[in-house]
Amino acid sequence: MMMKRLIVAFWAICLSALFLQAQESPVKWTYTTTKINDTVAELQFKATIQEGWHLYSQYKDSKCIEIPISFDFKAAPGYKRLGKVQEPKPQTEYDELFDCTSKFFTKSVTFRQRVQVLDDQPVTVKGTLSGQACIEGRCTPVEEKFSFELKDYHPAVATTAEVEEPVEDTDTATIAPAPENQDSAKADPEKEESLLLYFLLAIAGGLAGLVMPCVFPMIPMTVSFFSKEGHKGKRDALLYGLFIVLIFLTIGLVLSAIFGADLGNIMSTHWIPNLLFAVIFLIFAFSLLGYFEITLPSSWVNGSAKRQRQGGIAGIFFMALTLVLVSFSCTLPIAGAVALNAAGGSFLKPIIGMLGFSLGIAVPFTFFALFPGLLKKLPKSGGWMNTLKVILAFVELAFALKFINVPDQTYHWGILDREVYLAFWIVIFSLLGLYLLGKIRFPLDDEYPVQKSWLRFTLAIFVFTFVVYMIPGMFGAPLKAISGWLPPMTTQDFDVSAIVRNEVAANGGGQGATYQWTEDPLYADKLKIPFGIKGYFDYDQALRVAKKEGKPVFLDFTGHGCTNCRNVENAVWIDPEVRRIFADEVIVCTLYADDKIIELPDEEKGKLKDADGDPITMLGAKNRYIEQTKYRENSQPCYFVVDPDGNILSGPTYYERDKDKYIQFLREGIDKYKK
Repeated sequence: MMMKRLIVAFWAICLSALFLQAQESPVKWTYTTTKINDTVAELQFKATIQEGWHLYSQYKDSKCIEIPISFDFKAAPGYKRLGKVQEPKPQTEYDELFDCTSKFFTKSVTFRQRVQVLDDQPVTVKGTLSGQACIEGRCTPVEEKFSFELKDYHPAVATTAEVEEPVEDTDTATIAPAPENQDSAKADPEKEESLLLYFLLAIAGGLAGLVMPCVFPMIPMTVSFFSKEGHKGKRDALLYGLFIVLIFLTIGLVLSAIFGADLGNIMSTHWIPNLLFAVIFLIFAFSLLGYFEITLPSSWVNGSAKRQRQGGIAGIFFMALTLVLVSFSCTLPIAGAVALNAAGGSFLKPIIGMLGFSLGIAVPFTFFALFPGLLKKLPKSGGWMNTLKVILAFVELAFALKFINVPDQTYHWGILDREVYLAFWIVIFSLLGLYLLGKIRFPLDDEYPVQKSWLRFTLAIFVFTFVVYMIPGMFGAPLKAISGWLPPMTTQDFDVSAIVRNEVAANGGGQGATYQWTEDPLYADKLKIPFGIKGYFDYDQALRVAKKEGKPVFLDFTGHGCTNCRNVENAVWIDPEVRRIFADEVIVCTLYADDKIIELPDEEKGKLKDADGDPITMLGAKNRYIEQTKYRENSQPCYFVVDPDGNILSGPTYYERDKDKYIQFLREGIDKYKK
């Protein structure tokens, strides 16, 4: 009976989806052209919107989840676009759920795009528009192909002065968006790869939680319960695993509301949440070491266990809930690590993390319930589980430093310089190696002689190898394998490689010898670029210098707390050819989007306004504004090569650790500028 209901529900959902796809679109489009002069045409996209429906604007608040309207033009040799698609001022409405302001149109709206005709022959402008229209309680995608025929234009007649580029109709923006580079791919592989890696690590965390002392012994008991029910037991085992996943997914949804896109930059760089996370990691670590136990009130566990005796589906749900509650003291430090590492990420990241973690726990329970004979191959409970807890404790001690490092960089405290950070890690992992050799014991350890364990001895070899690998980093070695987790090289007090570079520069070689400052860089007393690379930290100054020197600008949108930025720098920027290009062929402009301390000069304060209309007074806020409004990006690392007017020549490129591909990206922009 239950399976029939599930099948009916499944087909109801499918038919609902088919109905939504098949219904008539609530937005009708008409296309017209207006001739501005003999070389410029204005393409007009008029949307007629059904009563009660609304169509979202091109420009949305980063906190909102609606899909903005977008126009994808098919490249053709007979025309070029002049600026972005323009739109009238949209209606706005505050969304309490996501704490953001939605921008949309009702009844009708006309979007306009000016193009310059480059050919005397008729030209066809084709493309696709896509977006989202919504009415109370439901939404539908909007997608349609468009085509404009442009005839009787004479490019040779018009003068340059007649070609005017429209400016976006907005109340706050003072920096016009850069013309998009249609040859560049917009996909951000870093985001896709990082979410996949995060999901896999979350699954690994769930598997680690499975072998904790308060979870692992429950596997045989749970499997035995379901095995006694025969065929019905297999169905119940599947429901049991599903309920475990749903419970953790619910936790993920709650965490998304706290840690998701709404608080992205604040959660990832502000000192209060980062220090709070560091303290939580330390508490988790000492709990795993056995100095104290984190438990839930016994009434919660007893109440859930009592309800599971009711039987049926409700009983299975409370059985799953009881597992989650009983395992709390063991799994919380691991699940907490998964959740806290989602802070400052996308709205989906905590959900993905809890999905992976729950699958790591639920799938083995369900699998052994379906195939109970395999239980005989599982290892018996014992001291090895506490050893795993202690190993995880040392890892969490190391990770706690990461959360201290982020505000240390963004607020320029100077507490955790690179060699201090490495010293902590060297000590932490040395203690872990000694523990694995049996030289250190913790409260919950057994008395058995660890010297007889070949696995512990093998792990100790790997741990001490890692320690030896880190030691040269105390003297400036880049340590590429872990560079993203470390403070930047610019915080290293004693750097042998920097001493060598300075000697080379003093004797007529290296970048220091080939590049001479046109202007003293602003903010250079607080900001640095690694590997002795010379550059600027203010967008306007970099463009001004580029005009004087006749060079393109390499834009580096980065962050003090950006792990992947450090990875790219240590993998690519250290290369001699890349550093030569930075020295001789471009003006390097590094823009920290998460800086919290450096104020703008008084004459610049208030010239720009953020999305809420508040005046921008800090350098980090200005850099974020430039990245979001002019270049339509919101992630770090993000790299462009632009001309001295800020127009895109190549990019964006993101997390690219391949030296040859990175040089190709730089060369593309430089070659376009020289043409």
